[in-house]
Amino acid sequence: MSVPQGRRSSTFTQMLRHGFTDPSAAVRLLDTPEIAPVRSDPVLLDALGTTADPDLALLALVRLVESLQEHGSEAQSLLDTLVTAKPLRDRLLGVLGASEALGDHLARHPLDWHALVTYEAADLHPGIEEFENLLDGVPDPDALRAAYRRCLLTIAARDVCGTTDVADAAAELADLATATLRAALGLAEAAAPEDAAACRLAVIAMGKCGGHELNYVSDVDVIFVAEPVNGTDEAKSVQAATRLASHMMRICSDTTAEGTIWPVDANLRPEGRNGPLVRTLSSHLAYYQRWAKTWEFQALLKARPVAGDLALGRAYVDAVSPMVWQAAERENFVADVQQMRRRVVENIPASQVERELKLGPGGLRDVEFAVQLLQLVHGRSDSSLRSGTTLDALSALAAGGYVGRSDAGALDAAYRFLRTMEHRIQLHKLRRTHLVPEEEADQRRLGRSLARSYGWPVGKEPVATLHAEWRRHAREVQRLHEKLFYRPLLSAVAELESAEARLSSSAARQRLEALGYADPASALRHLEALASGVTRKAAIQRTLLPVLLGWFADSSDPDAGLLGFRKVSDALGKTPWYLRLLRDEGAAAENLARVLSAGRLAPDLLLRAPEAVALLGDPEGLRPRDRAHLEQEVLAAVGRADDAAQAVTAARGVRRRELFRTAAADIVGAYGTEASPAEADQGTVVDMVGSAVTDLNAATIAGALRAAVRDKWGDELPARFAVIGMGRFGGHELSYGSDADVLFVHEPQDGASEQEASQAAFAVANEMRRLLQLPTTDPPLLIDADLRPEGKSGPLVRTLASYAAYYRRWSLVWESQALLRAAPVAGDPGLGERFVELIDPLRYPEQGLTEESVREIRRLKARMESERLPRGADRTLHTKLGRGGLSDVEWTVQLLQLQHAGSEPGLRTTRTRPALRAAHAAGLIGAEDAEVLDEAWVLATRVRNAVMLVRGRPGDTFPTEARELAAVGRYLGYEPGHVGDMLDDYRRVTRRARAVVEKLFYGT
Repeated sequence: MSVPQGRRSSTFTQMLRHGFTDPSAAVRLLDTPEIAPVRSDPVLLDALGTTADPDLALLALVRLVESLQEHGSEAQSLLDTLVTAKPLRDRLLGVLGASEALGDHLARHPLDWHALVTYEAADLHPGIEEFENLLDGVPDPDALRAAYRRCLLTIAARDVCGTTDVADAAAELADLATATLRAALGLAEAAAPEDAAACRLAVIAMGKCGGHELNYVSDVDVIFVAEPVNGTDEAKSVQAATRLASHMMRICSDTTAEGTIWPVDANLRPEGRNGPLVRTLSSHLAYYQRWAKTWEFQALLKARPVAGDLALGRAYVDAVSPMVWQAAERENFVADVQQMRRRVVENIPASQVERELKLGPGGLRDVEFAVQLLQLVHGRSDSSLRSGTTLDALSALAAGGYVGRSDAGALDAAYRFLRTMEHRIQLHKLRRTHLVPEEEADQRRLGRSLARSYGWPVGKEPVATLHAEWRRHAREVQRLHEKLFYRPLLSAVAELESAEARLSSSAARQRLEALGYADPASALRHLEALASGVTRKAAIQRTLLPVLLGWFADSSDPDAGLLGFRKVSDALGKTPWYLRLLRDEGAAAENLARVLSAGRLAPDLLLRAPEAVALLGDPEGLRPRDRAHLEQEVLAAVGRADDAAQAVTAARGVRRRELFRTAAADIVGAYGTEASPAEADQGTVVDMVGSAVTDLNAATIAGALRAAVRDKWGDELPARFAVIGMGRFGGHELSYGSDADVLFVHEPQDGASEQEASQAAFAVANEMRRLLQLPTTDPPLLIDADLRPEGKSGPLVRTLASYAAYYRRWSLVWESQALLRAAPVAGDPGLGERFVELIDPLRYPEQGLTEESVREIRRLKARMESERLPRGADRTLHTKLGRGGLSDVEWTVQLLQLQHAGSEPGLRTTRTRPALRAAHAAGLIGAEDAEVLDEAWVLATRVRNAVMLVRGRPGDTFPTEARELAAVGRYLGYEPGHVGDMLDDYRRVTRRARAVVEKLFYGT
């Protein structure tokens, strides 16, 4: 009977509306006599329209009904139930629209549709026992394959209809695989009862089956363990077990008219495919103890006995488990696992990498490897992490504080989405694949299937939505994988002994003593305060502290490092980002440990504003900021303040933070960690510190100047005002404890009298000095103007014309030498430039120096050496005035500048090292002599910086206290116990430098 034309047109329109891609073929299928009883029911078309592929579902339904014609009233019974029972309709049509392979199965075994009728609670989540009952009594392998597909049909129905989530579906698939392995082994034993009687055989599931997270189509990885019984010879027992295992594998893997269940893969066994298929337990253990590689222990994490002699299987797992949880202690364990993951990605064909759902970047394997690595490292001391199921392990890692809860939530959601995609792709033809299909029709089917599971809006294009969601989850997985999988803390935790990682009281005390803590009792109290309790904070601290203890001990004062960490943690412990930063972000934890244990300056700066610890986790956080950005921030802070004192307090707060940034970068660089912004050349480090501190002090002075002017004169001072940096300030060579040597210069604004301008400039200069020295928690910035004309006896501030008159009439050669390092640092830039133009002829005389001037400079230097060196100071170890120290090098370079800068433009610089290089380039000093002087200057500067970092106050000599001296040595790169080598090296370097100074400066 044919359908009338009008009705056919209406049905055709409905087909298009319901998502059929070939409405003509669909209408023809509806015309078949077998579908006649239900073809006019609108419920059927509506139900077909909700499936992943309505065309496929309708075709499979027609084939099923046709097959049922041979079974009496079964076809009518199916159609009646299909119309009246929504649960069956959803299940059956959902499966038929998602899986061509299961449609084929129903066409061959049409009565299996009854497996979808029941909707009992037990049917929703069957376990191994239910599957065993369904597979019980199968007479042969083909019957087992058919029964397996019948069970698979019920799992797929629950999956596509959304009555079970992807994790439950994966667990059910693993349970079905377990029951199938048991049934297959039963068939093999029935076929060879004499072999079954000669051995105990256990089947150990590995991989996804072992982890209760199997795919629809996947190799089932297994390992076989055998033991003799009843006095049977061991070799004969193993041979019998091998025959049973081989037969079981063939039952599951062979392809017949009923298809294949799945391949059974035993290549994870010792020696892989080159090793014996079956071994005894003792043989397994001998191999793992002597020959196993890191990846084999990682694979054993999911080992689970599933079939055969379960007691033997449990004995196997119990025996290998301790080895699994000790694997992280193997040399280069973390690096090996990371390298293995990289090799997997590198071996993906280029044509497939963009479609690879499992192995590619941002794929399932990224989640699994990250979780497994964290498990193996931290699971040694925390048994709650020892799950073979990825999502369960991820949840435990989050609960234990090893992974941030938001990160774990994102990984969980992404993993579920990617596994759902994988399931739907494999379900279509029950083929093992992890590639997203290329054909648009296949992608459309996949998109519609996921839209139903995830509730995507009906009007959205399923293919576009699929790709957008897939890429979003893949990007998140890739980001978190790189964050967790390559976390520096992992390598450090892995290097700990198991007892150390647990941090029990006795283990902690022994470790503290072994690491050289001077006061283990106090240190233990700090540990108990930090790590005791059941809070998330305490859990994360317990992960961090065993590693931090070792990093603290790598310094000369581990006790101070631990105390500092407790103070910072007490201040920031309730701040959600603090511990997360230390656990997750790069080398933040190691950087903090280095900073806290390297001396007093950086911890003092940090404890005044603990939030600055965030700088240690930012890849750019340890790079000093440039002058323009610093000044912009300081001036903005000053502009927001209510008065001058508050304004300068804000400016000094910026200075404190940036001083900490610079000190932390210096310390981290000295320890050579990956986050160090400094290069290996220590001269580069010295230049970085000098420039950073100079820019910082210049910005602070600019802020103080703005505050002083605004407080009394608003934005318009009666005078143009400039601050000129002198000495190391002008040379961009400040150390942490240096004062700011300056000159103040001014000139009247248009319309202002000279007296008014002079009074205003004087008031501003004094107010700046006062504000920068106000008592606060921030380190003061002392302004020293003693290098001005006439020194302390001369006026604090002069006009540009006054400076010109003084230098024209009264200037001495030492003042010209001092002006070599003059550079504008704050205030009116035009006035600063004109000051430089004024002094250039004095400091860079065209004709150089007269012999009398040279003799005068030498006399001044000799007098300074004899009079200014502190009483009792060791001349060979004083960094400033001692033999071959800063003064020797700087005066030598400055003499060359005064003599030759008039004719050599390269010498016209305020900086020592560039001037020294220019002197060599001009042929004024040999390469070896220049290198000797540069090495001595850099070393002396580093020692001064080290003394300030260690003691928290400036000093020009090596400390006398042993712990402080050791800390200076550690900063300079000397291992513990080599302080004497450090002093010898310093004396050697400076002795050579003094010989060059004697030749070049004194002419001897």
